[in-house]
Amino acid sequence: MQSKRSMLAVLAALAIICFPAISFGLDAGDKAPAFTGNSTQGAISLETYTGKKNVVLALYFAVFTSV
Repeated sequence: MQSKRSMLAVLAALAIICFPAISFGLDAGDKAPAFTGNSTQGAISLETYTGKKNVVLALYFAVFTSV
Protein backbone atom coordinates (compact mmCIF):
# COMPACT_ATOMS: atom_id res chain seq x y z
CA MET A 1 0.00 0.00 0.00
CA GLN A 2 2.83 2.42 0.85
CA SER A 3 4.46 1.65 -2.51
CA LYS A 4 1.27 2.59 -4.38
CA ARG A 5 1.04 5.88 -2.47
CA SER A 6 4.67 6.67 -3.23
CA MET A 7 4.16 5.91 -6.91
CA LEU A 8 1.05 8.12 -7.05
CA ALA A 9 2.92 10.95 -5.33
CA VAL A 10 5.75 10.70 -7.86
CA LEU A 11 3.32 10.65 -10.79
CA ALA A 12 1.44 13.65 -9.41
CA ALA A 13 4.69 15.60 -8.96
CA LEU A 14 5.78 14.77 -12.51
CA ALA A 15 2.41 15.86 -13.89
CA ILE A 16 2.67 19.21 -12.09
CA ILE A 17 6.22 19.75 -13.32
CA CYS A 18 5.71 18.54 -16.89
CA PHE A 19 2.27 20.00 -17.57
CA PRO A 20 1.99 23.26 -15.57
CA ALA A 21 -0.11 25.09 -18.19
CA ILE A 22 -2.98 22.67 -17.65
CA SER A 23 -3.76 24.30 -14.32
CA PHE A 24 -4.23 27.76 -15.86
CA GLY A 25 -6.93 26.96 -18.40
CA LEU A 26 -5.44 29.25 -21.07
CA ASP A 27 -4.47 28.11 -24.56
CA ALA A 28 -2.02 29.65 -27.00
CA GLY A 29 -3.59 32.76 -28.47
CA ASP A 30 -6.00 33.37 -25.57
CA LYS A 31 -6.14 36.87 -24.11
CA ALA A 32 -4.39 37.13 -20.78
CA PRO A 33 -6.37 38.58 -17.89
CA ALA A 34 -5.46 42.13 -16.88
CA PHE A 35 -2.81 42.19 -14.19
CA THR A 36 -0.18 44.36 -12.56
CA GLY A 37 3.06 42.93 -11.25
CA ASN A 38 6.50 43.91 -10.04
CA SER A 39 9.48 44.00 -12.37
CA THR A 40 13.08 45.10 -12.17
CA GLN A 41 11.86 48.47 -13.47
CA GLY A 42 9.03 48.89 -10.97
CA ALA A 43 5.34 48.05 -11.25
CA ILE A 44 4.21 47.02 -14.72
CA SER A 45 0.68 46.57 -16.06
CA LEU A 46 -0.39 44.48 -19.03
CA GLU A 47 -2.89 47.18 -20.00
CA THR A 48 0.04 49.49 -20.79
CA TYR A 49 0.88 47.33 -23.81
CA THR A 50 -2.62 46.35 -24.97
CA GLY A 51 -2.95 47.11 -28.68
CA LYS A 52 0.58 48.54 -28.84
CA LYS A 53 3.01 45.62 -28.58
CA ASN A 54 3.04 41.85 -28.46
CA VAL A 55 3.62 40.44 -24.99
CA VAL A 56 4.96 37.01 -24.04
CA LEU A 57 4.21 35.77 -20.53
CA ALA A 58 6.65 33.26 -19.08
CA LEU A 59 5.98 31.60 -15.74
CA TYR A 60 8.72 29.87 -13.77
CA PHE A 61 7.25 27.77 -10.99
CA ALA A 62 9.22 27.50 -7.76
CA VAL A 63 12.14 29.61 -9.03
CA PHE A 64 14.15 31.10 -6.20
CA THR A 65 12.28 29.03 -3.61
CA SER A 66 13.35 26.14 -1.43
CA VAL A 67 10.86 23.77 -3.09
